[in-house]
Amino acid sequence: MKPKQFANVLIKVLGLSMFAHSIVPILNGLFGVLSTPPSYGSSYRSGFWYYLITGVIPAIIGLFLIAQSQLVTEKLFKDEAE
Repeated sequence: MKPKQFANVLIKVLGLSMFAHSIVPILNGLFGVLSTPPSYGSSYRSGFWYYLITGVIPAIIGLFLIAQSQLVTEKLFKDEAE
């Protein structure tokens, strides 16, 4: 396997790992926001929004790495000839 191909596979695995690790914070934030009764107030819910946002950002980065791994690999190996 050539180094570019190996880097492409590793970038996809990294993106998949980031996406998989972001599922738990997203679900935690969603269930927390949806299941918290309004009587607790908005300050209690803000902690769950933190989980939601900190889960969404790595999910977006992971999806980008999965979808655009060729582009990232080309940027990393732009000076190196095949």
